[in-house]
Amino acid sequence: MGHKIYAMSFKSVYPHYVTKAERKGRTQAEVDQIISWLTGYDQKQLEKQLAEAVSFETFFAEAPNMNANRSLIKGVVCGIRVEEIEEPLMREIRYLDKLIDELARGKALEKILRTAQ
Repeated sequence: MGHKIYAMSFKSVYPHYVTKAERKGRTQAEVDQIISWLTGYDQKQLEKQLAEAVSFETFFAEAPNMNANRSLIKGVVCGIRVEEIEEPLMREIRYLDKLIDELARGKALEKILRTAQ
């Protein structure tokens, strides 16, 4: 049995990501860039997913190209270390949460969008 968030529409949470970023002087475009980096959705595909109000489960299942470097995302979200989350879908959701948190904290996009060193 999945968590409640799996069935929630991505569209219902997306504005919260944007608001969190904008409160800290960041932009919706930066949020979209993070989502694109993580999932491989281009802007048109992202807008389609939002328009169709797909669930988080569908949003990640249909992601065109999950970034191979997402495993470089480390740290704590909601009191839990993202790298220790065993449930794959929850880990993907928390990766996104962590990236948005870093954006809102003023971290440079180049550092948020991990690259293998």
